[in-house]
Amino acid sequence: MNASPSEHSDSALLTWFVVLLLLGVILAKGFLSFYVVGDLGQPDWDYRPVADLPGESPYAMYPPLPYPQHVRGAEGE
Repeated sequence: MNASPSEHSDSALLTWFVVLLLLGVILAKGFLSFYVVGDLGQPDWDYRPVADLPGESPYAMYPPLPYPQHVRGAEGE
């Protein structure tokens, strides 16, 4: 039932080969995605500032309040 030392060394070599093969696949996929996706720099379109406060939106349902707080009351309190 005892295996000879040469069988263990063959098994160890095969194990290292599989580990290095998997490492190579991972590195190849990483380099491929780096060069295919890559950084193309700053985009050439401009979205301009978008008003994101409810009272500043042109599609707002309510008129803007006279004070910067979004509550009703004396001076936005």
